[in-house]
Amino acid sequence: MITLTGIIFVAVLILAGMLYMTYVNVVKCKNNVMEALSGIDVQLKKRHDLVPNILTIAKKFMEHEKEIFENITALRTQAMQSRSGSKEKFAAEAKLDNLMSQLMVNVENYPQLKSDSTMMHAMTTYNEVEEHIAAARRFYNSALTQVRNAVQIFPGSLFAGYAAEVMGYSYFETDAASREPVSASQYL
Repeated sequence: MITLTGIIFVAVLILAGMLYMTYVNVVKCKNNVMEALSGIDVQLKKRHDLVPNILTIAKKFMEHEKEIFENITALRTQAMQSRSGSKEKFAAEAKLDNLMSQLMVNVENYPQLKSDSTMMHAMTTYNEVEEHIAAARRFYNSALTQVRNAVQIFPGSLFAGYAAEVMGYSYFETDAASREPVSASQYL
């Protein structure tokens, strides 16, 4: 025979199970954000390791482009020293991306550099790394959305304190210059 005590015990057990599953979901979401940030950092490390090689190759041919090399080096250092997930890191990486794009456009103006097999390989590798960075950033934004949703909806909100660290992270957003339409006339 089912007693009132048995019904209450089962109800408490079900409620505890639901709370535990919610806690597990919040933990998984938080870990996904950390994994996504790590993925971005891995790809950015590849970029940061590749940049000096590209600059060394390009310097050989582009002596009078000294300012862009210095700016890229300074931004690379700033980006590497910024805290992962911070707006400062994302801003430094966006500026670095813009300067590297500018460098790649300048490479097109140097036929012997453009035809150099080492430079061509470095440019291809750089483009692949940039694609991987973009994919890692999309994964990060998705993971951050999932953890924010998980802790903003009851009963996940009961565990919001556990995910407070990642709740302060910023979404990766492109800068205003990247949103502008590209005019081919500036490259001709």
